[in-house]
Amino acid sequence: MSTHRTKLSAAALSLSVLVALTACNPAASGGGAAPSGQAGGGSFSKDVSGTLKTSGFNPSDEVGKSRSDLATKAVAPATVTMDTTNFDAQKFSAQAASGQVPDLIQVDRSLVPTLADKGLIQPLDACYSLWGVDPQTQYYPAATKSVTYSGKVYGVPQFFQTSMLIADKNVMQAAGVGTDQLDTSKPDQIVAAAQKMYKASGGKPSVIGFDPDLPGSADLWLQVFGGSAMDASGKPTLDAAADVTALTWMKKLMDAQGGYAAIKSFKDSMDVFGNENQYVKNEVGAQTWAQWYINVLSATKDKVSVVGVPIKTVDGKALGYAGGTALAIPTAAKNPSAACAWAIKATSLDAWKAAGDARATTVQQKNSINTGLFTGSPAADKAVRAAHVAPSGSADFDQLISTAYSTLDGNTASFGSSPAGSAIKDALSNAVAVALSGEKDPATALKDAQATAMRAWQQTSAGKNG
Repeated sequence: MSTHRTKLSAAALSLSVLVALTACNPAASGGGAAPSGQAGGGSFSKDVSGTLKTSGFNPSDEVGKSRSDLATKAVAPATVTMDTTNFDAQKFSAQAASGQVPDLIQVDRSLVPTLADKGLIQPLDACYSLWGVDPQTQYYPAATKSVTYSGKVYGVPQFFQTSMLIADKNVMQAAGVGTDQLDTSKPDQIVAAAQKMYKASGGKPSVIGFDPDLPGSADLWLQVFGGSAMDASGKPTLDAAADVTALTWMKKLMDAQGGYAAIKSFKDSMDVFGNENQYVKNEVGAQTWAQWYINVLSATKDKVSVVGVPIKTVDGKALGYAGGTALAIPTAAKNPSAACAWAIKATSLDAWKAAGDARATTVQQKNSINTGLFTGSPAADKAVRAAHVAPSGSADFDQLISTAYSTLDGNTASFGSSPAGSAIKDALSNAVAVALSGEKDPATALKDAQATAMRAWQQTSAGKNG
């Protein structure tokens, strides 16, 4: 179970595959991206025609379909053909080798700087300018930052579903724990609350007191402690003092609840997406979740008693942390103008309003709860909330939704922007796993992870030049 599950896996794009991609792409020679809009001598224009080939965007639900329909209509008379399968590095490699890359791809935002560094996607500053969109104000700062590399914006962000704590009030009440004790700005208090709520049967956990979602949300907790997986330039900083402090706390928290291995085994047995989920069965005190999980829980709204708590940094500031996807245009795209127009329209205020309307219809048909859309665009989020998010009849879920929206009001954050992003993420995940299992102490685990990440960084253009 991971807070930041997406349909795309950052780990799928290994450095070795990217090297192969670079070798297959003449435009990427030297590791630098082609000038904005260039693809065989073309440039971004509002006069679109021909065929637009997309890859990775799947309009399988009402939100995706409504946005896709609007964007497809906007690029007429150009026609749109879609490969709706998830982005795959090996497949993209083959397409690059044959000169048949899609015109528009959907990828995890953490991959965008890597693709940009290898010259495989083109900067979109001219695309944004053509359509009068300022990415610095259109999207949450962290979302734009994650697709910015070397001073240029290489992606069009989609979604910003921030993390929060979702706690089981029944478990809390039985243990005598209040929401004030789930204040993450006080890490030792979290450990104490976890111990109070934790229960074991036969030497195995029967109730997890506090689940920080590890290693999936490890970077979130680094930032809670004032650390980060990388610096502003994207260079890995995994062995920073604040990161060591954070990982030391993670291990202390797991050890206070029977240890990481036992907790993981218990979590693997949970019916996370079903009618017998861990909140229905009172198997967890508090867990770290992204906003989308409220939709999952709404299916069992009459069987759960829950409360949302925002995540704070150790200095008391609210932290709105999220990942997400982005639309990007390959350097060798044959129809960059249609790709630009489609991407801008699919993430416009009109598109998100249409998506909000479509979601509202579905919610009404299913007699469910409208939790809103966390789109990546502040204006769109406010518009959808105002139009469709109303008292649901469940005080618990109204509070969850309100808490989720409150996470957007403060400091927004994400994993960051680095051409070695996948390697850094993998190194951090491995460090957390070996530290929590006791194979290495936190400082040593992060020192080794830093060495691994630095080797990847030094193979990037930024690493070679910096």
